[in-house]
Amino acid sequence: MKTIVIVGGSKGIGNAVLMQNLENCRIINISRTAPDITHPNLIHFAIDVLRDPLPEFGSINALIYCPGSINLKPILGLSLDDFRNDFEINVMGAVKVIQHYLPALKKGENPSIVLFSSVAAKLGMPFHASIAACKAAVEGLVKSLGAELAPLIRINAIAPTITETSLSASILRNDRMKENMKERHPLKNYLKPEEVARMAGYLISEDAGSISGQVFAMDYGLVSFKL
Repeated sequence: MKTIVIVGGSKGIGNAVLMQNLENCRIINISRTAPDITHPNLIHFAIDVLRDPLPEFGSINALIYCPGSINLKPILGLSLDDFRNDFEINVMGAVKVIQHYLPALKKGENPSIVLFSSVAAKLGMPFHASIAACKAAVEGLVKSLGAELAPLIRINAIAPTITETSLSASILRNDRMKENMKERHPLKNYLKPEEVARMAGYLISEDAGSISGQVFAMDYGLVSFKL
């Protein structure tokens, strides 16, 4: 049975990944809060990955790092601590878990890593300076580690547009705002976490064995099209 370590699997996209793989995989969830489910294939560690020591495992097949932030402010409204905190969550946390679990990944069969970027790393949008800077760093990390870890370990990233999770609740807080957000996208929709989870599931599967160092936009046409 494949072993997947999910960092941040209690909510949002991470929880969707957890739920979609729970029946067929051993899931190790690392997050501050526990998922709202118990299952024989699920192990949970209540850990703050930025501050606490990480548990050790003999071998794992996949590592998925899901924590992120949405800190949307004008540049003069962002403090240096805002930038530091966002960088810690989005980049340094990912670096910490990758460094820690590389030995276990090297012992796993067809090992792979999935990180998360954002459409904001490619498309200039007002008030996204901090998150765009962080996610651009994530994309650089994916490219560099894709080369460094080849051929043994694959690493890819998903760059979603806005996804309906608790993190985006203030942006999608009523029907009018949801409809406006759909209209901003050429394909007239935004993401559900289950859609992103299916892409993550594909990227850690043997079907994606030829893919590494890539960033996959899931954007309902927001970056690619101008209508």
